Amino acid sequence: EAQLVESGGNLVQAGRSLILSCSASGFAFDGFAIAWFRQAPEKEREGVSNINIQDGSTWFADSAFGRATIATDTARGTVYLSMNNLKPEDTAIYSCAAINVDKPYSDYALRVYEEDEYDYWGRGTQLTVSS
Repeated sequence: EAQLVESGGNLVQAGRSLILSCSASGFAFDGFAIAWFRQAPEKEREGVSNINIQDGSTWFADSAFGRATIATDTARGTVYLSMNNLKPEDTAIYSCAAINVDKPYSDYALRVYEEDEYDYWGRGTQLTVSS
């Protein structure tokens, strides 16, 4: 059974850094791209970053660009999202999702996928940033 499990969410002060982890199991990890999404209270879910496990290409939302990095440990089937200089507006439930890289991009220039096309989703981890 395919599974994604997020961890690392916490209550942190603004300006601090945090690393979120997404552990994958039950599917061929290296044939997928892994994305991080977040959803704040009363807001729509939005993409934060993604990484193609096959070729290592990455994408970052404007809100995360310059403050986030994404990395993979293929041996452990884990993707890490590191964010620094956290802001209260980063408060959200962060979820990871996996999509088979054979599926087409919704935007080839940005190398992002249609959200509805993702194959597997985790349950999320809560990040709260206090001011």
